[in-house]
Amino acid sequence: MELTLVVLAAGIGSRYGGVKQLEPVGPGGETLLDYGIYDAVRAGFSRVVLVTRRDLEDLLREHIDSVFGNSIEVAYAFQELDDLPPGFTVPAERRKPWGTGHAVQASRHQVRGPFVAMNADDFYGATAFTVLSNHLHSTSGLEFAAAGYRLTDTLSPHGGVSRAVCELDADGYLRRVTEVKQISEAEAGGIAGVTVQGERIALTGDETVSMNLWAAAPIVFSLLSGGFARFLEENASDADAEFFLSESVNDLIAMGAVRVRVLPTPGPWLGVTYKEDRPYVVEKLRGLIDAGFYPENLSALN
Repeated sequence: MELTLVVLAAGIGSRYGGVKQLEPVGPGGETLLDYGIYDAVRAGFSRVVLVTRRDLEDLLREHIDSVFGNSIEVAYAFQELDDLPPGFTVPAERRKPWGTGHAVQASRHQVRGPFVAMNADDFYGATAFTVLSNHLHSTSGLEFAAAGYRLTDTLSPHGGVSRAVCELDADGYLRRVTEVKQISEAEAGGIAGVTVQGERIALTGDETVSMNLWAAAPIVFSLLSGGFARFLEENASDADAEFFLSESVNDLIAMGAVRVRVLPTPGPWLGVTYKEDRPYVVEKLRGLIDAGFYPENLSALN
């Protein structure tokens, strides 16, 4: 079975203030997406599809070639604002990408079989790719999976973050996901955030969250297409509305179209939401390299 890694690398990174997809964090200038590719290859993935923007294509190609050379097949797909279902047009005021659901959909012409989708600016840990690879090898096309992390292990001390909080049934399947923004330590202790609908909620930190690491089969593209059309009917005039992958999964679960098993993942998870997060990430990666989990220089694999 050919497994494909889909890397979502089209984000603008407004909170980060730069192209965080290409932020060097490893001793050889490696980025977080490089470590994701490396871990995926070790877990049996043989192909990578990078979903990006046209203005980042040359930078990404140059970087990926310098790190991995010809050691893995890499294809490119582009998240275009005008990649819309028939009958829809781009609103004149729309500037930002349509969201993670649309980004995954943008890979549809390059994906040939089961795949895992990841964010380019997250480090998920090798275990995550192993458990998702095992899932894809052992299940049918309509049972998807997500890596689940403990909320408190994914926060930033430098500002609020957005997380997809998972509600699970007794068998570990996803009931629904709630997108919560501005999650941070509350002034009076504890953790709090704001839902997409604007409701402030208290959190314990023990909640299971999805960090946008999903395993699926190509049938998901036709399922997402219908959801994206419904999203546009309701939100096309909102210049900031996003077609979240997690919200799309909610709809598919509610319709009975798919089941999603949430696989507990110990991590470590690392991310660079803010510039101030980078030193911590560099330090943690240095520790993993010193412990023998990663080579000193990923480009040595060429």
